Amino acid sequence: MRLRPFLQQLEKDGKLTRIKKEVSIQKEIANIIYSLDEQPVIFENVKGYDFPIFAGITSNRDIIAEGLRTTKDNLLFKLVDALRNPVKPEIVKNAPCQEVIIKNPDLSKIPLLFHLDGDGGRYGSATVATIKDPDTGRNVSYHRLMEIGKKKFTARLIKKRQTRTTYDKITGDLEMAVCIGNSVAVMIAASLGPPPGVDEFSLANSLDKTPLVKCVTKDLEVPAESEFVIEGRLTRDLDREGPFVDLTETRDFERQEPVFVVDCITHRKDAIYQALIPGRLEHKTLMGMPKEPTIYDEVSKVVECKNVLVTLGGGSWLHGIVQIKKKNPDDGKLAIDAAFNGHKSMKHVIIIDDDVDIYDGNAVEWAIATRFQGDKDLVIKTNQPGSSLDPSGKFEEGKKTLTTKVGIDATIPTGVDKKNYEVVKYKKVDINDYLR
Repeated sequence: MRLRPFLQQLEKDGKLTRIKKEVSIQKEIANIIYSLDEQPVIFENVKGYDFPIFAGITSNRDIIAEGLRTTKDNLLFKLVDALRNPVKPEIVKNAPCQEVIIKNPDLSKIPLLFHLDGDGGRYGSATVATIKDPDTGRNVSYHRLMEIGKKKFTARLIKKRQTRTTYDKITGDLEMAVCIGNSVAVMIAASLGPPPGVDEFSLANSLDKTPLVKCVTKDLEVPAESEFVIEGRLTRDLDREGPFVDLTETRDFERQEPVFVVDCITHRKDAIYQALIPGRLEHKTLMGMPKEPTIYDEVSKVVECKNVLVTLGGGSWLHGIVQIKKKNPDDGKLAIDAAFNGHKSMKHVIIIDDDVDIYDGNAVEWAIATRFQGDKDLVIKTNQPGSSLDPSGKFEEGKKTLTTKVGIDATIPTGVDKKNYEVVKYKKVDINDYLR
């Protein structure tokens, strides 16, 4: 569903809050979003700015499913289908995102938020960025942007990710366009992280119709219905980026990162700025949930995979649960290896049978308690490439963080009487029959 109709639908259904009181970008808006548990919200009156702010459209699976016209139970399989069947988007000549064109931009006029004490500066965080690699073509992903001047950000580029890989292999500036205020389809597609050469905007278009338009000053295409588009260049200059609270709710430290020079800003006449508070539900959901289909695809290559969950307790990044239909003795361990291949930053994974509710933490813990033996069912992989989001990992500047990965096979052993491993259930009766 397109962004604006979706916001209207959420409001009609009583799922969106409007804040009419004047509010400040200096931590106040971030604190209100947090206090609302990141439910959809629009701030109509932002102190010192002409643009309203909205947030919360990807804060949980139910809202995301509604934005993609599906259900929570079918969400994983809709994403899997998009990854397997991308649809090339239409290119249009006229677009709402270019109703206003500013070729002498001033970032101080955009309501970037200051989220928390200790942050390095004002940040753009719901920032869908697109580049073109000379070998693999268009790539779309997220890069947080810290304001350092009227026309400059520093952009966090993570090693081994496509934008950084492209930036490192070319000489000179790398054109980049940053889209703010996007549909759920675009937000999710930008998070999916498919192999190089797979176009995320084609994935978005598979999830929901997403026409593109050529940028005004760059050889790039962007969603025609974005609220804001920031066109610029990743330069060879470096400057301070951070500190910034990251996915695990711990503070990421200050780094030297590429300077992103802004050459042009386009936006709708009545543009709405999109906020996303770092380290909380929306950030976690956008990071973790889109890894589930890639895990599902890898596990499905070796066993029958039924479901995947990247858990909030693992920061929506480091922990996963994989549900399989076990047929052979080694299926659990095969699933462990495949799951780590499907999400290379994952640190711990639990494999469960299809009779265990993947969304019930107590049920998963019960499976570990009753179906797992550490001397036989534990897989430990030392000195593995991990995630810089894990503060306990071994970190060296300029190198990939190393970690120990652990897999737990909490499936029923083969060659046993399965009845001894099944939950015995009582029969529910109508208690009123006994109270008459």
